[in-house]
Amino acid sequence: MTPLRINLDQEDIPTHWYNVVADMTNPPAPPLGPDGQPVPPEAMGAIFPGPILEQEMSDQRWIPIPEEVRQIYAQWRPAPLCRALRLEQALGTPAKIFFKYEGVSPAGSHKPNSAVPQAYFNKLAGTKKLTTETGAGQWGSSISYAGQMFGLPVRVFMVKVSYEQKPFRRSMMQTWGAEVFASPTSLTNAGRAALAADPACQGSLGLAISEAVEEAAAEAGTCYTLGSVLNHVLLHQTVIGLEAKKQFEKIGLYPDVIFGPCGGGSSFGGIAFPFLADKAAGDKRAQNLRCVAVEPTSCPTLTKGAYTYDYGDASGYTPIMKMYTLGHDFMPPGIHAGGLRYHGDSPLVSQLFHEKHLEAIAVPQVATFEAGVQFARAEGIIPAPESCHAIRAAIDEALRCKATGEAKTILFCLTGHGHFDMASYDKYFSGKLEDYEYPESAIAESLKHLPQVG
Repeated sequence: MTPLRINLDQEDIPTHWYNVVADMTNPPAPPLGPDGQPVPPEAMGAIFPGPILEQEMSDQRWIPIPEEVRQIYAQWRPAPLCRALRLEQALGTPAKIFFKYEGVSPAGSHKPNSAVPQAYFNKLAGTKKLTTETGAGQWGSSISYAGQMFGLPVRVFMVKVSYEQKPFRRSMMQTWGAEVFASPTSLTNAGRAALAADPACQGSLGLAISEAVEEAAAEAGTCYTLGSVLNHVLLHQTVIGLEAKKQFEKIGLYPDVIFGPCGGGSSFGGIAFPFLADKAAGDKRAQNLRCVAVEPTSCPTLTKGAYTYDYGDASGYTPIMKMYTLGHDFMPPGIHAGGLRYHGDSPLVSQLFHEKHLEAIAVPQVATFEAGVQFARAEGIIPAPESCHAIRAAIDEALRCKATGEAKTILFCLTGHGHFDMASYDKYFSGKLEDYEYPESAIAESLKHLPQVG
């Protein structure tokens, strides 16, 4: 019998997170303030607790995972590495296709990998309440769950289009005790300004971030939590790739190419960075390894954005970070992969892509759902719309292998299940989903409004 699940014991849950900063050719570009000067850590202390800031600024290669965090990780980790054998057979490819399945977490996605430590470190620092934003709802669900684990109340600003498309994500957050609001709201200056400009505004991750940051900065004892983009989030997500490396060692294989969906960059960094560590160390197995970020053509940050300094949110409340961006006031269309509707990308992913250590491609919406359905019919798991982007790329790579006869080992990150996304699948089956390629002229117009930092 061909092994389909490569499992690890609970003792194999990583004891340390991997920090890619330690192995980067050039140090990360620092976040800047409105004056164009590097932001000191104390300035960010208005919204983040000390332990999180230490991780954000660290260049230490290995960061210990607290035992309290590992104990909660043990509710679902280690996550399985699975072989998509039936998909391989359906495609007729000589390639071996593997996926790291993060849908086994309580929230059904990879997001608790960072939500749990963020809630833990906030509790340790004496934080009384957490605020956050969420797109499709995976992060909002995850921080709601993590807040409940540590007795912290959570307030979530959920992008309006996703709030309406995915009501059961909202119900999940409320089940774990969180308050959930459709962003833009009338609760914040940022929200009121957006509604004044467009009463029918569908919202964006950048705008929801503005609302959550504004509230955190205004209330003593309240801190902001972020589900992607920043260094500490990608750090926490490296448990994905660290486990995958151990699992490949068990079966004597190593990936030739890794695909991950990419919005803000957390899951992609999580699966790719630990393998980049092998490349940095001169491991011959990783010499020709390709790590490919897969994004939607409707929000083509890496593939069509500018590598420059920009705000992380729509209203300019966050520090100015060097990243690939479509412009902080970019308003993406209401695609169903809500977790990928972000104007920027992780500064670490952006820099590594700019320095050609990573690749990026953009795929259209309808083709991703085609791939998701094909995968579900072969493997049984219904993937989240975000995950379908990586599946599309993996299938295309496997078909190229079929054409060339190459027996590559393909790995992709299945970031979550799609059980709360069936309305999106309904639209696909009824032919109501459309492809949308964001026009170059609209991107150019948005990029005119970048902050001037000299």
